[in-house]
Amino acid sequence: MIYTVTLNPSIDFLVRLPEFKVGQVNRMTSDDKFPGGKGINVSRVLSQLNTTSTALGFLGGFTGKFIEEKLRTEAITTDFVAIDADTRINVKIKSDEESEINGAGPDISSEARAHFLEKLDVLTSDDIVVLAGSAPASLGQAFYLEIIKKVVAKQAEFVIDIEGDVLVTSLAQKPLVVKPNNHELEAIYGVSFSSVDELLPYGRQLLEDGAQNAMISMAGDGALLFTTDATYFAKAIKGTVKNSVGAGDSMIAGFVGQFAETGDALSAFKMGVACGSATAFSDDLATADFIKETYQKVEVEKL
Repeated sequence: MIYTVTLNPSIDFLVRLPEFKVGQVNRMTSDDKFPGGKGINVSRVLSQLNTTSTALGFLGGFTGKFIEEKLRTEAITTDFVAIDADTRINVKIKSDEESEINGAGPDISSEARAHFLEKLDVLTSDDIVVLAGSAPASLGQAFYLEIIKKVVAKQAEFVIDIEGDVLVTSLAQKPLVVKPNNHELEAIYGVSFSSVDELLPYGRQLLEDGAQNAMISMAGDGALLFTTDATYFAKAIKGTVKNSVGAGDSMIAGFVGQFAETGDALSAFKMGVACGSATAFSDDLATADFIKETYQKVEVEKL
């Protein structure tokens, strides 16, 4: 089983307008409301791949009910901890430029925190846990280290897609895969890259520091996969970028779903590239049909 963890989920309220004018009344031309949060995005894309997952985290209020109902309509199993406070709403403005207004998130009590950790008691060595996105301030990013400790004790695999020191610390626990983009990789090691060749030693360093596999996304410059055996480069697929927000989450979903089925990192990377690209070219997360179409365009070479 694949479990996804979203500690600070949201309703993503997507509004479209020709031009966003600060200090004036702006009238949208259309809008959509989606369940949001990086782990939730992973579950939604896994559902498109006909891969079962269970979404974990914290939900509360009318916004939490909306998210849970929407996920169930997409045949996604949920096992969230119920909290009293409302789950946050994030506003995504699509106009001549993209802008975002993200909510801070609710306070999580010590009781809810303990309840969440208890839900991990069901894990076995056959499971993969995907940890993605920011935590509410009341929990702090270090809460991920508590989760990882329990996951590892259950001999389950974990994937972590967050920023900052906690990601670096987690490498020693041997995550199945990590996926920083090139800018995040620069921040991890305090360097800057002007070419792919300069990046390569630091991708390999992620493995030396503990990761079993590492994917580096580079937007229009393609993506890299580092395994213990080889390094692979995927060419960027041409298309009109509509949605940069969920592309990385989709890439994780493609990798994890395929790896859970095949145990092969290279085929998982190809599916990850297809899912990430398909979402980047979509208004919402990629659909099954578009993922299949995009997969035919994936070109990977061994470096």
